[in-house]
Amino acid sequence: MPPEGWPTHSAWASLGRRILSKPIESYALIGDGETAALVARDGSIDWLCWPDFDDDACFCALLGTERNGRWSIAPRGPVIHVSRRYRGDTMILETEMRTADGTVRITDFMPIRETQSALVRIVEGLSGTVALECNVCPRFDYGALKPWWEVCEDGAVAVAGRHRLTLRASMPATVEDGDAKAAFTLREGERHIFVLSRTSAWDADVPRLDIEAALTATQAHWERWIAGFDAARTRWPAAVKRSLLTLKALTHARSGGLIAAPTTSLPEVPAGGMNWDYRYAWLRDSTFTLGAFLNAGFTTEATAWRDWLLRAIAGDPDALRIMYRVDGSRHLSEWTVDALPGYREARPVRIGNAASTQKQLDIYGEVLDTLALARRAGIEATDHQRAVERRLVEHLARIWQDRGAGIWESRGDPKRYTYSKAMCWVGFDRVLRHCDPSETLRATLTANRDRAHAEVCREGWNAGLGTFTQSYGSHELDASLLLLPLVGFLKADEPRMAATIERIRTDLDQDGLIRRMRAKGDASDEGAFLPCSLWMADCLRLQGRHELAEAYLERVLGVANDVGLLSEEYDVPGRCLSGNFPQALTHLGVVNTALSLSGPVIDRGGG
Repeated sequence: MPPEGWPTHSAWASLGRRILSKPIESYALIGDGETAALVARDGSIDWLCWPDFDDDACFCALLGTERNGRWSIAPRGPVIHVSRRYRGDTMILETEMRTADGTVRITDFMPIRETQSALVRIVEGLSGTVALECNVCPRFDYGALKPWWEVCEDGAVAVAGRHRLTLRASMPATVEDGDAKAAFTLREGERHIFVLSRTSAWDADVPRLDIEAALTATQAHWERWIAGFDAARTRWPAAVKRSLLTLKALTHARSGGLIAAPTTSLPEVPAGGMNWDYRYAWLRDSTFTLGAFLNAGFTTEATAWRDWLLRAIAGDPDALRIMYRVDGSRHLSEWTVDALPGYREARPVRIGNAASTQKQLDIYGEVLDTLALARRAGIEATDHQRAVERRLVEHLARIWQDRGAGIWESRGDPKRYTYSKAMCWVGFDRVLRHCDPSETLRATLTANRDRAHAEVCREGWNAGLGTFTQSYGSHELDASLLLLPLVGFLKADEPRMAATIERIRTDLDQDGLIRRMRAKGDASDEGAFLPCSLWMADCLRLQGRHELAEAYLERVLGVANDVGLLSEEYDVPGRCLSGNFPQALTHLGVVNTALSLSGPVIDRGGG
């Protein structure tokens, strides 16, 4: 587990004196199946988008300061020690804070949503006597807008635009300058309860929540769901279960869509501009998602994801986007929140994602691979699926030789990326193997599959370097090439593939973790990419090098925070997590890699 406090990386440390952003690893996740909140070790909820994952945030301190919105409950005096954990296999968070005068426990959870969305915070005295303060400070429109508060009989009500927040507390609250506050003292055995509910401003009054029933139901919900996983199937049961629970918390309960992360603009480079909005569902992650749920035994979730995918594509596969909103809608216009200072002054803070309209040829292969995997797992193909497969592969046959933006969504000039072209081969291959194309279409796809394979092996291979490279004719290594054996393009021990894997392990390894591309050699570089580190483990497993594969998995698990959560990247010099958090692709990788190292799984190789 990374050390608490400020990271040592000079780029972060120089900013620490100017802005009070907490380390990313200080946060834990709670959620209700439609949105999620980040709770810091100090008892502050610093990020929450309401009512859905991709709606405007009303707690934005994560990307600024406390003035940008948070909900803090903490002792008034110095805290000597903090420990926290999830209550068993749930998303109920328990944080214990010890002071010189005593110890308190804060239990945070979001009841699984039915008619309203709520945050519940239960504060209990465990020993001694502790004075505490509760400050509810929402700021709507990404930290810009103070609500109008009115005190009510057992709390306060805030309104702003279409939102109404109702705070109910077991003590009187006061209202001051856009905030609701309460000060109280807890002795051993005493407790206070705070409930913050969100409804539309024009809805009827929020019904009172039965806290004990809600806590019991929430615990039972998570425990009942994770009981569907056979922990005996892996030697890393705790890590796999926590990853699965995190993925479930990032899955929209009604639509079945899985977001990449619940945050936006947590930087990949300290104080840099690589700050992206990840609160959407990426089609590129689709096969990883389906495979993880299937391999873990969650066919219902896998089927829901397949159905979400088909709804998002709808009746016009030629107009495929690379990402969608979690409800399947397509508009993700990108803009910046100039009023937010950003996480440790990393700007801009972006809302929306302009990459959604990029041309990325690998997406077609990813989607066709996902649908083929669903077929292989026994998920019955629908008429809609069969139509999508046919239309997609016909379109791919027309465009596969075009240039594109690539897996890393480069905003530079389009190129012929090696991985993208290999995924075009995957698209042709999966339809030929698992669908029943007409004789004419079969002939076309067979010719294109053979041509794509030969072209990648010829143009993507750099004989002088002895490795496949990022794009045709380039000299750049790219860890996305680790996916080639995982999708069955070449075997992991095929000489050219084996040489590429070893070259990546030699040149892109950074203290046991794998970077996406070669380091630039300066402090502004992004961190090691945790999914790539897991893909390396998968390749080594396919080569029979199980001990080394397990070492990469263990290295990734070793940088998780104290409650088992992982981001997209890890800053090795700074010893801290970086990028949006928690990251679904990383947790998907943990599930797939840990299960594949423990026994047979449904792989992506085509079957």
